[in-house]
Amino acid sequence: MYEIVFFDVDGTLYSEVDRGIPESTKVAIKRLHEEGIKVVVATGRPHNLCEELIALGIDTLISSNGALVKTQSNVIYKSVLSPETVRELSSFAELNGHSISYFTDSISMNGIGVEEERVRNALEETLALSDYPNKLDILPEEIYCMCLYADESEARKFIDNFPQLQFVRFHSYVMNILETQVVSKSEAIKKVLDYYNIDVSNSIAFGDGGNDLDMLEFVGLGIAMGNGEERLKQKADFVTKKASEDGIYYALTKFGVI
Repeated sequence: MYEIVFFDVDGTLYSEVDRGIPESTKVAIKRLHEEGIKVVVATGRPHNLCEELIALGIDTLISSNGALVKTQSNVIYKSVLSPETVRELSSFAELNGHSISYFTDSISMNGIGVEEERVRNALEETLALSDYPNKLDILPEEIYCMCLYADESEARKFIDNFPQLQFVRFHSYVMNILETQVVSKSEAIKKVLDYYNIDVSNSIAFGDGGNDLDMLEFVGLGIAMGNGEERLKQKADFVTKKASEDGIYYALTKFGVI
């Protein structure tokens, strides 16, 4: 019996066509709640870009690709980048003219690339942001995630200069910057399952992108969206319809969850 469902956001809960939540998805979430099944968001977004989902009654959120896990106001888990890493990367990015984003509960950036088309397209495609976020003038004590805006050739200088760090690409122009391998959606899911005392075999996850691969492989039933990446579909237990074609509702009813 499934007790918990984890959802990616963009391209999964949100339609890949109009970036809205399909009505069938809202109905599915409502029915999950009525069945007593826990609903959890697992997203690369910062926490404050999930207000619409909280309004649907989703009170447990994995944000920043697993670096922050909160249920209402309670922090279940957080992974904080060292101030030294933040400072050194910020200085190197400024020296080389690259955009960096910083995730706390909200998102800020380093003020580079405000008019850069590749940066703006990436912000729209990954976070549904049409405006460049505020510039971060003073680095806060706790930053959960940093993202580098660079293509493969541009990123090489960062990878060569910071061999102790990991650069994980999840978009053609955006990479997560990690200090260890323990920050991921699947690691965060482990924390949530432990918190609610739920066995992994009783969990489901939906996703569409490369940063969803580890969580779909980890849970009891991994479902890829029809609009998802091909490598994700190949690893998933089931491929549902597109998000815009009621894919979430279709899969949950097919497996008798709702």
